[in-house]
Amino acid sequence: MKKFLLLSAALIGFSVPAYAGQDVDYTDGDTPMQGYFAPSTCDNAKDAPVVYVIHQWKGLGAYEKGRADMLADKCYNAFAVDMYGKGIRPSDFEGAKMQSSVYKGDPDLSKQRIDAARSFVQGEGYTNSKDAMIGYCFGGTMVLDYARSGTDIDGVVSFHGGLSTKREFNPAHPITASIQVHHGAVDPYVPPEELEAFIGEMDTADTDWQLNLYADAVHAFTEKEAGNDPSTGVAYNEKADIRSWASALAFLDEILK
Repeated sequence: MKKFLLLSAALIGFSVPAYAGQDVDYTDGDTPMQGYFAPSTCDNAKDAPVVYVIHQWKGLGAYEKGRADMLADKCYNAFAVDMYGKGIRPSDFEGAKMQSSVYKGDPDLSKQRIDAARSFVQGEGYTNSKDAMIGYCFGGTMVLDYARSGTDIDGVVSFHGGLSTKREFNPAHPITASIQVHHGAVDPYVPPEELEAFIGEMDTADTDWQLNLYADAVHAFTEKEAGNDPSTGVAYNEKADIRSWASALAFLDEILK
């Protein structure tokens, strides 16, 4: 098992931000996993809250690692979770659809994957009593489902994630996490009835929640790689990206610090 190591730019051999993290191996039972840890750049980093990052449907990659680095620069310890398993990184639409469907359809398995990451990080000595989670697209769906499980995490943030769930509500495990959702107002992959059902669900659960809608934003609006043609249903929206990130940081600051 790898330990968390801080590597300087000189040791790595090329120019990287001072806060850049590294890949780390861990396990979920007998399943090998590979996440990415970016330690806080601030004083007393070991005592800083942890923010977990859940990847999109093609698996953990450079995008989520970059977000983890950005969180580390804001005085959080950031761990980008591997939901699929080490080396499982779908390269095409069908592969990503197949992998993501496994976890969307099995809430217990998705929770198990996230629990394994949290247990690993805590076992490495990052035991601040407060932690939170953010997720993108598939990852946004996963963090909302994790909150629905009644877990003790302090809060979750979903960026352009799906809002429905296969999880059955259990009154013995009410939602205690604060929830923030960032949603494109014209996202064609989340029909209006799904949005309305989510609002009703959150109200019925008496949850601390907030929903931010972004005009003219479609799916994947935080990802530059999504292109700039909203007519495809998937496109980057710079204004929505900047505003949603600022709002998420304010939310994390409120619930964790």
